[in-house]
Amino acid sequence: MIRFRKLPIEKWEGQKIDEKAMVTKRADILFDVGKYKDSVQCYTAALRFDPNDIYLLNRKGDNLSRLGHFNEALQCYDKALKNDPENEFIWNNKAIALLNSNKPQEALTASDRALKINPKNQLVLYWRGFILEMLGRYNQALSSYEKLLELNPDDPDVWNARGNILTEMDRTEEALESYDKSLELCMDEAMDSSTWNRKGNALMELSRFDEAVNCYQQALALDPKNDVILSNKGVALIELGRFEEAIECFRKALKINPTNEDAQILRDECLENL
Repeated sequence: MIRFRKLPIEKWEGQKIDEKAMVTKRADILFDVGKYKDSVQCYTAALRFDPNDIYLLNRKGDNLSRLGHFNEALQCYDKALKNDPENEFIWNNKAIALLNSNKPQEALTASDRALKINPKNQLVLYWRGFILEMLGRYNQALSSYEKLLELNPDDPDVWNARGNILTEMDRTEEALESYDKSLELCMDEAMDSSTWNRKGNALMELSRFDEAVNCYQQALALDPKNDVILSNKGVALIELGRFEEAIECFRKALKINPTNEDAQILRDECLENL
């Protein structure tokens, strides 16, 4: 007869399984592949082992933000900050969640805390510029981007953001310089159609319609099914008196998005001019 005796865990032989680490690793993998509903469940399970784990609270907050559950995300960030109040990255994540909750002033307050901890944190400076832009404080937003460019002058996204701010400030020539710098720094495979589109818009304001058409064409090479860019190209073609080409742009835009009212109105106007 064989008898078995149950031993307490602390007396088990061999390597013990770290359940928290195992669940956390699974959660991280799910997060990285964009399965946020599944990953948030795993982070919740991992937090049962240690409800105050700062890493897990922050990651769960990031998950909830991506799912649009901003109030729950803020609760996670606040709990993490109680344990680590000098963590600039969590303050910045909180600022982003507040901005997405349509609370830009509170977002700026959280960004202030992050910036005070580390005035050279590039991620904080980038999001701070965006928050200030949403508040209509363009001079301060521009200052934030320019500080960032002092730290890293080779970031195409920041040059693009600077161009957007300068466009809002009606400093079109300077905006063009920023867009050109952004495009120069981009690798071919990383080109952003929105930068070409914004550059085209800036050229339109300067009545440089031929150049604007070329920019929209570059944008469409990267994003051929963007009805907004097609409409913008159509407008530039109208200014050049090339109505048949403009009609074709608006026709393509409406095929992609039948609810594009601007494209429909402009197409009808072109037909009247033929």
